[in-house]
Amino acid sequence: MESPIIRDAPARVQRSGYLDRRLAELLAFADVEFDGPKPTDIRVRAPGFAARVLRDGSLGLGESYMDGVWGTDDLDGLLTRLLDAHLDERVRGMTAIWAGVRAALTNVQSTRRARRVGRVHYDLGNDLFRAMLGSRMVYSCAYWAHAATLDDAQEAKLDLIARKLQLQPGMTMLDIGCGWGEALKFMAERYGIRGVGVTISAEQAEFARDLCRGLPIDIRLQDYRELEGRFDRVFSIGMFEHVGERNYRSYFEAVRRCLMPDGLTLLHTIGSNVSVRTTDPWIDRYIFPNSMLPSAAQIMRASERLFVLEDWHGFGPDYDRTLQAWRANIERAWPSRYDERFRRMWRFYLAASMATFRTRQAQLWQFVFSPNGVPGGYREVR
Repeated sequence: MESPIIRDAPARVQRSGYLDRRLAELLAFADVEFDGPKPTDIRVRAPGFAARVLRDGSLGLGESYMDGVWGTDDLDGLLTRLLDAHLDERVRGMTAIWAGVRAALTNVQSTRRARRVGRVHYDLGNDLFRAMLGSRMVYSCAYWAHAATLDDAQEAKLDLIARKLQLQPGMTMLDIGCGWGEALKFMAERYGIRGVGVTISAEQAEFARDLCRGLPIDIRLQDYRELEGRFDRVFSIGMFEHVGERNYRSYFEAVRRCLMPDGLTLLHTIGSNVSVRTTDPWIDRYIFPNSMLPSAAQIMRASERLFVLEDWHGFGPDYDRTLQAWRANIERAWPSRYDERFRRMWRFYLAASMATFRTRQAQLWQFVFSPNGVPGGYREVR
């Protein structure tokens, strides 16, 4: 969705020189032009765009969009074209290179650093997420197999998880990265469980305590590495992306420590087709600091000798539809305190995420594990 600031700007900027020609050549691989007739073409409104993109890669592309330097009539369509043409691999930028060096030398998702994403992203304000996420404050991929609306699809996802975990009344549950408490609330009301939820976001913890008031649910502001106690079931929805490759084993060790010997655990996570240690530089700076997407190989290595994999379910294309629903919600109800640059940042975030799932560069997986294997076998649920 285009910004009013861009629509009102002058029609075009004079371009010349090697950098402009070089960027135009790269964009041609994606069938994208400067000031072309297609909705996915780019309209540049200020000089220096090519230099920023060629120097900084995706960081320069995203920051210059936030600054109003360029616009397009179809942002997610444009970014889909760029990813389909693998231009993200052709134009890396020095920030991406430095991020790789830093990840190789340090644990950027250490206990001390892990809380930064809570402050930067999840503590932005419950009004923002309430406007975007719908009646159920569930900030993860919905399940659209038999649903027509976002709220129905999120309820279907929560019920899918409950059925995969074979919930029974009176069971104890641990939700690692509980968000605003919707999953535990749903399972307590629908399935009669007792639960504990942990989050590193103070805003989320306060909201979740109010939401779950009167239910047998305890919400804690706590890192997963500090967990104690034993539970019949353990699950995590959309939190593993913040754990980091150096800590995957620690995560599974914490789950094993907290799970009863005959229990089940479910991991709901975005996944990458390749094993990496870093994330996109723009996402790292503005949206999810110190995050990264796990590969299937990394997850399997980290869980080896701790768990038996009982089920693996992928429905990544559902995330594109979920993101479109979130965008429609937020565009109808922007909280007034957010300025235009923040709105452009958020639009770029949602559109880039759509493009990543649309091009199948990212996946959505649900894994079900047991400590020792389910006697007689586990029956998959869809």
